[in-house]
Amino acid sequence: MSRRVVFLVFPRFQLLDLTGPLEVFAQADSLFGPGRERYQTSVVALDPAAVTASDGLAVVPHQTMAEAADAAIDTLVVVGGRGVRTAIHDPVYVDWVRASAARARRVTSVCTGAFLLAAAGLLDGRRVATHWNACEEFAALFPHVRVEADPIFIRDDPIWTSAGVTAGVDLALALVEDDFGAAVARRIAKQLVVFVQRPGGQAQFSTQLAAQRPERDALREVQDWIADHLEDDLSLPALARRAALSERHFSRVFRAETGMTVAAYVEAARLEAAQRLLESTGDGLDRIARSCGFGTVETMHRTFNRTIRVTPGEYRRHFSSHR
Repeated sequence: MSRRVVFLVFPRFQLLDLTGPLEVFAQADSLFGPGRERYQTSVVALDPAAVTASDGLAVVPHQTMAEAADAAIDTLVVVGGRGVRTAIHDPVYVDWVRASAARARRVTSVCTGAFLLAAAGLLDGRRVATHWNACEEFAALFPHVRVEADPIFIRDDPIWTSAGVTAGVDLALALVEDDFGAAVARRIAKQLVVFVQRPGGQAQFSTQLAAQRPERDALREVQDWIADHLEDDLSLPALARRAALSERHFSRVFRAETGMTVAAYVEAARLEAAQRLLESTGDGLDRIARSCGFGTVETMHRTFNRTIRVTPGEYRRHFSSHR
């Protein structure tokens, strides 16, 4: 049986949002041999001309949106990219997505493609994933949607949404597993040298220190001190003394100018440093925990589990370049 997977693209789409999932479905077909195609993929665009992605590469669609308007769809995939901010204000795209979703067995988005699903009214009241860096914007535009910053993908049948860019591969593997079982998904993941189910959430790929740079010189100096003295006493009283401010005033202005509490900022700085050492060195966990200010491996372990949902050892195995 052939399952038709339709990818919608638009000018300045994210190329990897398309090619990542597309390759997963192509790999699935290759496992079954000639004459037993499991997925029929089709890239659809507004016009028959090549569509230029945000990186400048042009893709020639298989069909126009008008030509695909009445075709059966098993899985609709709406990709993301910079151009989605324009597409959500174009009724041609919004109406086409709404109509296509009505005849699809399941509807999915990759990265900021969720914006277009939301603009079509398909996500109200649902849990949704998108790129971590777009969550605040998404929540402001679509207040009736429950956007979540951490999950790699979310299944809220019949809607599946994924986080940023490479998370489209995770989503496609999950779709294949749902169709044909875990063994097929594992074989594809092994061929592509990726995880069947990536550990942790997308927080591990965002900038851990997302704080704003403060305007006050004293606060900037404290930030620089923290980065260079992770093993030292970085408690609120100690840092307030360094800034020559009262604890209450320091706590208030630090949060106002960075968007983070002092404790959250310090923990993020230590976590980011530990991740960097796990990725780039062969240092033991004891040494990393001490040098980053966690004190003990147990404390570092709890912080990793709570914030990025993997242990330090798991993080090193998956992301270390030190072999």
